[in-house]
Amino acid sequence: MSAPITVGAVILTMGNRREELQRALGSLVSQQGVELDAVVVVNGSDPVEVPEGVRVHRLGENLGIPAGRNAGVAQVGGEYIFFLDDDSWLLSDTFLSDAIGMLRTDPTLGMIQPRIIDPDRRGEEPRRWIPRLRKGDPARSSEVFSVLETAVVLPRSTFDATGGWPDEFFYAHEGIELAWRVWDLGQRVEYRGDLSVAHPVIDQSRHRELHYMNARNRVWLARRCLHWPFSWLYVSAWTLQHLIRDLPETDDRVWWDGWGDGWSERPWAGARRKKLKWSTHWRMAVHGRPPVV
Repeated sequence: MSAPITVGAVILTMGNRREELQRALGSLVSQQGVELDAVVVVNGSDPVEVPEGVRVHRLGENLGIPAGRNAGVAQVGGEYIFFLDDDSWLLSDTFLSDAIGMLRTDPTLGMIQPRIIDPDRRGEEPRRWIPRLRKGDPARSSEVFSVLETAVVLPRSTFDATGGWPDEFFYAHEGIELAWRVWDLGQRVEYRGDLSVAHPVIDQSRHRELHYMNARNRVWLARRCLHWPFSWLYVSAWTLQHLIRDLPETDDRVWWDGWGDGWSERPWAGARRKKLKWSTHWRMAVHGRPPVV
């Protein structure tokens, strides 16, 4: 008899999506062919209800999305780690065994993001849910250099070797850094169009805080991960993109505040976070995503 597939599942919530959380947990505990060790991390202190066998870990305050996920990893065992947000859910009861089968078959594969769909609004899913430059057919699988963090699976050994999610980001672009760190280990990250997870399409406009985080974390991402001149080229490319966008004056000012703080602040000082290897810069370029865009 083969050894069971053990999965540590981390579900992040703020406790304010009770029905959505129950849907997410229901789809998780129904998974077949795996042994789950699951924890719901509450970014705050609100009480939540969970099925039998699922634990709750309250942080007491909102530490941000990356730090919340990292805190959850410390609470679970398992050969593989699966991250699921409270507003997403699995459509197949073999999702985890199918994804892990892909990881086990290909030792060069370090992380998977599935296709994200809205069962009630098929065809209306935003293109940004496909994390590649040339979007194309959402059913097509490909190598990618960022992930949408709402549902990703990877070996625990890979996650540990990357150093985990970047706590300091709070939210925005942490999926880019984690993907880059996986590539830096000599492994690949794939978007799998043949695996699906559900998430509702939400009609929302970007709020001011997100404009700030978007700008600040882009700069931090470059400074933390890229060697010069790639760090400057990367920030320059995204700054140029911002300049050709049409933002209201107040949002534009917030964006530039974040951009400035990204250069003046260095909260990761002293942490054991090295820049990507020069060979990783080259591998990214060879695989179609040079670290300048």
